[in-house]
Amino acid sequence: MTQFIRLLPRRWWLFLLVFTPTLLWAHGISVEDRQRMLDGGYLQYIGLGASHMLTGYDHLLFLFGVVFFLTTFKEVAKFVTVFTLGHCITLVFATFYGITWNYFLIDAVIALSVMYKGFDNLGGFQRVFEMEQSPNLLGAVFGFGLLHGFGLSTRLQQLPLGDDSASMLLRILSFNLGVEIGQIAALALMVLVLAWWRHTHAFRRISHAANLLLVALGGLLLLMQLHGYLHDTDPNSFRFPAEEHRHIHEDLDVEKTVDSQRNQF
Repeated sequence: MTQFIRLLPRRWWLFLLVFTPTLLWAHGISVEDRQRMLDGGYLQYIGLGASHMLTGYDHLLFLFGVVFFLTTFKEVAKFVTVFTLGHCITLVFATFYGITWNYFLIDAVIALSVMYKGFDNLGGFQRVFEMEQSPNLLGAVFGFGLLHGFGLSTRLQQLPLGDDSASMLLRILSFNLGVEIGQIAALALMVLVLAWWRHTHAFRRISHAANLLLVALGGLLLLMQLHGYLHDTDPNSFRFPAEEHRHIHEDLDVEKTVDSQRNQF
């Protein structure tokens, strides 16, 4: 894994440093969105589901890795269907039955799925573990689909879903429909870009670097989510507690200064 990261071009590290904070906050559902859900109807949930998928960089990065080397519509449809089935199951059932977990930790594991797919695309299992072939990809995509759906569910459960089961289920299904609409739109663009890219001379050379970037982005997302978890004292909060985070680091700096002064004496 380390040798893959070292090969990442330097100019791409600048890109990572600039855009990583955006990746961390991509899943936040704002106070305004929550109020819109209260004031609006099922269409609001469809719209939020679509926008959530289109700004869910971890979901999009994983999908990009999945379709990266798929060349036929049949292959794309097969893997996307399996992924969709997986995330629909956990999104609907976990939300309806109130099954949840800390969303920072869930997103950290989702980041691992991004790293896994980039690693697989680079032939990592063959190079590093000397395996003849990678683990069953269809099963892996389904399993990661379950995980991604659970991550979506933790966000949806923070929204007003209604008091009775019927309206609650309709809101969940509306959000899920929006997620699928957003996913189709994102995938259509990905497949078109990749289809064009494969016909260029640069594909073979840049594709390796692109998957290195995928691994690196997944790793940074993992670190950022774990960092957020360690500094989060409000499990129901959607926004990274920046003010609290600043104070914690200030306290740590003060403690280090005091310890240093004590050591001098």
